[in-house]
Order: sequence, then C-alpha cells, then structure tokens
Amino acid sequence: MIKAIIFDFDGLILDTETSIFRSWQEVYSQHGCELTLEAWSPNLGTEDIFDPIMHLEGILGQRLDKSAIRNGRKPRETTLIEAEPILPGVETYIADAKRLNVKLAVASNSDRNWVTGHLERLGLIHQFNVVRCWDDPDAGQRKPQPAVYNATLAALGVTAVEAIALEDSFNGVLSATRAGIFTVVVPNALTRSIGIGDADIELESMAHMPLEDLLQLADQRRSQNQ
Repeated sequence: MIKAIIFDFDGLILDTETSIFRSWQEVYSQHGCELTLEAWSPNLGTEDIFDPIMHLEGILGQRLDKSAIRNGRKPRETTLIEAEPILPGVETYIADAKRLNVKLAVASNSDRNWVTGHLERLGLIHQFNVVRCWDDPDAGQRKPQPAVYNATLAALGVTAVEAIALEDSFNGVLSATRAGIFTVVVPNALTRSIGIGDADIELESMAHMPLEDLLQLADQRRSQNQ
C-alpha cells in the first residue's frame, strides 16, 4: 500500500529548468554564440557537471568576467521563473493525496533556500510533510545518488516500497530507482527531448492520470514484480 508520494521540485512542480537554460542561452547570444541543449543536458536533474561560463570561454578562446556574467544573468532568470505557473496536475495530486491520507514530500537536488523560497512563494510549503534537499545534513549528495531519497523516506517514516517518486529527468529517475522507490517520470519541455531513463511509468503530465488510478497501477505493477 502506498503511504507517501515524493515530488522532485525543479521541472516537476515548477519548470525552473527551462527558464535557467533560456537565461544562459541569452548570455551566449550576447557573445555571438549558441548554447545547445546537447551541451546543457548533463545539468538536468543535477548540478555542477557543466560550467556554462567555462564552456563559453572555450568557444570564444578568451577569459571572461565570471562575476559580471552571473550577476547580469540572475535577474533575467528570476523574471522568467516567476512567470512560470505550477505545472499541470500538481495541485490536484496534492489535494487528492490529502484526501486519501497519503503523506507528501519534496526531494530536491537544489539548495534548501531555493526550494523552500519557491514553495513559499507558490503557497505550497505547508502542503508537504517533509522537504529534503541535497544540502541537508542527512542527505549530503546530489542525484543521481540516492541519498536525498533515503533521507526523505526516513523523515517520512515509510519504506521504499510504501512510496512513489515523481521525477522529470534521467538523473532524478536514477536516484529514485537506486533508492528502491517505484518511479513515475513526468518529462518537462527540456527532459522530454533528451531521454528520461528507466522509470516504472511515464506520464505526459500529472493531469493525464488521476492520482487514485496511479496509486492502483503502482500497486498492481509492484505485485506483478514480486
């Protein structure tokens, strides 16, 4: 029986990933260059793999003022993100989980201040029983390592077989499956085009399957695999 649903944040609750990518594309355009999705894609669902300024310096063959670029880009990123709505089906899943007495959590690869700040702005912070981020002491590793999911399960007081993870990226799916959690992938505009890993179920969006149907399907799939 499913007792908890664990949401990723970036790209799953709010499509921050497209906004961040677009803001860096604009930086490249200002320097007469192009930032491709192929170059950017290792960053999806994790961080610190691809350095966009170092990559740009390599294309240009010259050193750049990193602080000036970062400080100039950040306000544009904020503007783009704040214009993004909560992704389809998220609020319905939250409401249905509450009605069904299913616990809710967020397990994110982003910093706690980033995640809780956006959840507060969106009016969602109090909907979740647990919020765990990679920089929390009981996690300490980014996805695709399973640490943030293991920490989330412990905080919820449930086992891996009693939970479902909702993810949008290859690295997120790998993290959840490594933790032994039944994983549903809901690709966003970016991750849909580059591959999303070996999830148990793929949905076009959360609006495409009622939560009760998803929980029933997850239980059926689990029973078949035992």
